[in-house]
This record gives sequence, structure tokens and C-alpha cells, in this order.
Amino acid sequence: MSTNYTNSSGNIFADLGFPNSEQELLKAKLTVKIHSLLKDRNITQIAAAKLLGTTQPQISAIMRCRPVSVSVERLMGFLTTLGQDVEVSI
Repeated sequence: MSTNYTNSSGNIFADLGFPNSEQELLKAKLTVKIHSLLKDRNITQIAAAKLLGTTQPQISAIMRCRPVSVSVERLMGFLTTLGQDVEVSI
């Protein structure tokens, strides 16, 4: 039995042909960090929304790792509010 596979480029969004794959990967990384920080704080989605100045549905989307309607800039702002230093390098 033969198994065919393709090595990943390191960006699953690019591998799957998503438009804006670099931005999607960045959003995914930021979302995972926010998810982790909120989970560690053990606060409700409503409390997290109030802390971050957003809505509970947006927090719910982040906690499900589906931040479709949240921009990269907004996610970086959330991380800053959560006490994280965000560094952009080119």
C-alpha cells in the first residue's frame, strides 16, 4: 500500500490555496496566543469582552480559533491589553 503526501510549506493557508495566506497565518498565531492567555486567566467570555473592549461573540470566535471578523491590528491590540509586547519585524 502506497501513501502519497506533500510536504507543507509551513503555511497551511497557502498550502490550501487561501487568498491572503500570510495574513491568515498571522491571525491564527495571534489568536492562539490570545486564546491561551484568556484560558490561563480563567475568565468568562463576557468578562474578556469587557476587558478587551469588544463583544462576547468576537471572544467566542477567538476561543474557537475562528477570528474571521477581527483584524490583525485588533488582535495585536488585544495582546497589548493582555500585557503582551507585540513586535513587528520585516
